[in-house]
Amino acid sequence: MASSASLLHASTLAPASSRPLPRRGLPPSQLDLRPSRRHHGVSVSLAASSSAASPEVEKEPSSPSTPPPGESSAVAESVKVLKEAAKTRKVPAPEVLAALAKIKKAKLDTSAFFETLGGTESPGRTWKLIFTAQGSKLGKGSYFPVTAVQRFDAAGQRIENGVYLGRAGSLSFEGRLSWKKKILAFVFERVRLKLGPLGPLEIPIGGGGDVGREPSTKDPFFLWFYVDEEVAVAQGKGGGTAFWCRCKRVD
Repeated sequence: MASSASLLHASTLAPASSRPLPRRGLPPSQLDLRPSRRHHGVSVSLAASSSAASPEVEKEPSSPSTPPPGESSAVAESVKVLKEAAKTRKVPAPEVLAALAKIKKAKLDTSAFFETLGGTESPGRTWKLIFTAQGSKLGKGSYFPVTAVQRFDAAGQRIENGVYLGRAGSLSFEGRLSWKKKILAFVFERVRLKLGPLGPLEIPIGGGGDVGREPSTKDPFFLWFYVDEEVAVAQGKGGGTAFWCRCKRVD
């Protein structure tokens, strides 16, 4: 992946056949993952813009049909692969790509995704970017080479995306977001640049017409396929897919 702001485009989820109610996935164990360096702030996105606020969170109703037992089992196994990859970064790329493909094909209930992703109060929750894949067919992919973290704030309708380079500095973008069903669109409002020991330089971005406008699919966005308390999977407007693991905010 070339830069901190790129990738991801929406795609259509394959329909799930209607079968008897399966067992819901086991609750995940908490991953003790933190950003690899101590950096100020948090954030980064695979898309190139920012986020916007909407007055209400529109939740998608539960899927009309429940995934059949075979599909539910495949998703659980795929999530297990992603969690191992997040912990060790040693799971081979083809296995990660296969896990992402299975999750993308599944039809899951997305009604709790936004709250799980962004929490119930500000400043929200932070997620470290682990792996990115190119194109909707997931032909190639790799572990993200630098520390990139995103903060999603469901209560405040805010997003922050940043790349952190240790003592060399950091580059982050902040803005507002909106959520509609499983699509999180965003518009950035300012950029912060920090070089070495110098204090951050903050620069407003975006035109005057963007002020107060709710982000839509005309803006950068993520289409979410899976979110639990430990990992999340999404595709961006550019068509690439990625997964993140939950991490702690570092001030």
